[in-house]
Amino acid sequence: MNTNEINKLLEPINSFLKCNTPEQWIEKAQKKENLDIVLLDHLVCELKAAQSAMFLIRKYAVDKESGNALLEWLKPFEILIYKRHGNWRDLTNKNKLTKSMIPKSNTPYGQNLIDKMVMLIKEELHHFYQVLEIMDEYGVEYRSITPCRYAKGMLRHVKSYEPDALVDKLIIGAYIEARSCERFARLAPHMDKRLGDFYISLLRSEARHYQDYLTLAQDISEFDITERVEFFGNIEAELISSPDKDFKFHSGKPSS
Repeated sequence: MNTNEINKLLEPINSFLKCNTPEQWIEKAQKKENLDIVLLDHLVCELKAAQSAMFLIRKYAVDKESGNALLEWLKPFEILIYKRHGNWRDLTNKNKLTKSMIPKSNTPYGQNLIDKMVMLIKEELHHFYQVLEIMDEYGVEYRSITPCRYAKGMLRHVKSYEPDALVDKLIIGAYIEARSCERFARLAPHMDKRLGDFYISLLRSEARHYQDYLTLAQDISEFDITERVEFFGNIEAELISSPDKDFKFHSGKPSS
């Protein structure tokens, strides 16, 4: 993508987000000694994004057999991370769903939710594999890391009743994807060509993911979601702009 294409793609994202990534975070993320944590957390974020999408499909949209097929799809990726078992190079052949997803007979959410989330899972697992490739090239070994406050800080505000709970989760998904897109774009010019090109290559799919989440949220909601989007936008901006002792891909302003 050229500069004009990138700017055009980022324009709605920057309007959607209520703050930019703090310069202090960019400065810290580009330091060589922090490369491992940026890559490790990015890796985990890709898997979590796939898991979150799978959870939404299983909970709200498909029958038990289809839900079990989704679990099997993610299992090799989860085993590699959580049990340290398997060869990451084999995962490129594992990113296939073994059956068509069948909607529950009584689901009000339908095929649109399934189709968008299945595509998202495929893309996130592909990105997961790409990050593993880069980690191998850069000599970064996988190790367990603690999650940052970011997603949990938004999820604690999810309503407890349906369909509002699902709508809130979809809006949060939109903010996570949009912030990822913004950070990839901000980081890319400061990294070496291999990593910078990789981050730019992710922008188009991340931008589409945020739009898919928002579209689904409005389609499913029984009311205009503008106020709820605004609510979570303010929470997201506070998490990003306020001091944060932890440093991760979605962490806030690094505290001194």
